[in-house]
Amino acid sequence: MAKQKKRGFFSWLGFGEKEQQPEQKTEDRQGIEEQQLPETPVETAADVEAEAPAHDKQETEAFAERLVEVTEQVQESEKPQPVTAERQAEETEILDAPPVAAWPEEPAAAEAVSTVDAPQPAPEAEVEPTETLAVEAAADLADEEEEAPAAEAAQAQETVAHLADDEAEAPQREQEKPTKEGFFARLKRSLLKTKENLGSGFISLFRGKKIDDDLFEELEEQLLIADVGVETTRKIVANLTESASRKQLKDAEALYGLMKEEMGEILAKVDAPLNVEGRTPFVILMVGVNGVGKTTTIGKLARQFEQQGKSVMLAAGDTFRAAAVEQLQVWGERNAIPVIAQHTGADSASVIFDAIQAAKVRGIDVLIADTAGRLQNKAHLMEELKKIVRVMKKLDEDAPHEIMLTIDASTGQNAISQAKLFHEAVGLTGITLTKLDGTAKGGVIFSVADRFGIPIRYIGVGERIEDLRPFKADDFIEALFARED
Repeated sequence: MAKQKKRGFFSWLGFGEKEQQPEQKTEDRQGIEEQQLPETPVETAADVEAEAPAHDKQETEAFAERLVEVTEQVQESEKPQPVTAERQAEETEILDAPPVAAWPEEPAAAEAVSTVDAPQPAPEAEVEPTETLAVEAAADLADEEEEAPAAEAAQAQETVAHLADDEAEAPQREQEKPTKEGFFARLKRSLLKTKENLGSGFISLFRGKKIDDDLFEELEEQLLIADVGVETTRKIVANLTESASRKQLKDAEALYGLMKEEMGEILAKVDAPLNVEGRTPFVILMVGVNGVGKTTTIGKLARQFEQQGKSVMLAAGDTFRAAAVEQLQVWGERNAIPVIAQHTGADSASVIFDAIQAAKVRGIDVLIADTAGRLQNKAHLMEELKKIVRVMKKLDEDAPHEIMLTIDASTGQNAISQAKLFHEAVGLTGITLTKLDGTAKGGVIFSVADRFGIPIRYIGVGERIEDLRPFKADDFIEALFARED
């Protein structure tokens, strides 16, 4: 059986058909080759570019091989046709005689391939801009990397500069804090509760009213509520009544100024600051009942004297209360002040005696002696206090140079009893009024000043060291009667 044979390239072009002339076959073959040759570079451009032949001879051979491959692909796409013996003979004769006219077209095909190869530099032209962009991007990154440390350094310098400015401004702000609210402002603030019944609190009482007996009765009631005291209240009302009738006042608001002057005169009599000059050591004996703030006041006074350039020593004479010695020692450690102390339960007079001896030997300017808190109605405790004073006079006849009573302003009229009994026992020379910022009974200061005439040395209006200030009658009255309009 005759096997089907693949049709050759030239049989595909039409060779072996008798009804056509050889010239026509040649022209047909040339036409088909011209039609196929332009397609060949397109279909084999990737292969040609991949192989990239170096010599023209190799390009020609490769072209021929690819031409055969294309032919075979075309033949496979067509249905196989039966091949006759006669047609095989014709194809054999044609194949034996090489077609001279067909091969001259190879240079044209080579030229076509070369035209395909010619645009190859185009990708290089495309690569060059890409490489250029990459180089430029790398350069930009390098510049940014070089600029980044510089920018970070600049930011660090700016941060350091800002921190330096903040640190420079911080002490200024800290120094400005006390000036923002001076002592007078703090005094006004601390007397807010007292002002509700005294001072500026009288404005609502006098406003829009006539001067008559009913008005004076209301005023007397208001003064008693503020713990001014019965005797002091009667004296103030009597003086106001006399002044109003003498000046023929009709407007009740005019009494506001008169009351301010009257109460200012009472405090002016006890306005005498403490003077520690002239004696070495200047001995201060602190006395008072339990819980009025004696030990705390001692610590604040020691700090203030030290800031004035004085050398200070403390004597822990309160040997009765638990931890009283340790409390005073803590104040001494804070301010680098020596503290003379003994064990709990020791004789208070002996502790203060040792302290006076040590102060004389060391040349101390100020010696502050603490004592145990005692109720003014306990006779044996008041006798113990008298003993302490007698022992102190054995070393210095003038000692103690200051016997200071500490009074809690919140105790109200009980302060009158304290001042009376302590004054009778040891003879008070000064008074410190504490805790004025937390009470509405600050009017007791007028009662104490009017009854005893003992100088008021200090007033306490807060917990800070600077809140314990020397008493000034004018500042106190101005703060008490200051209007909040």
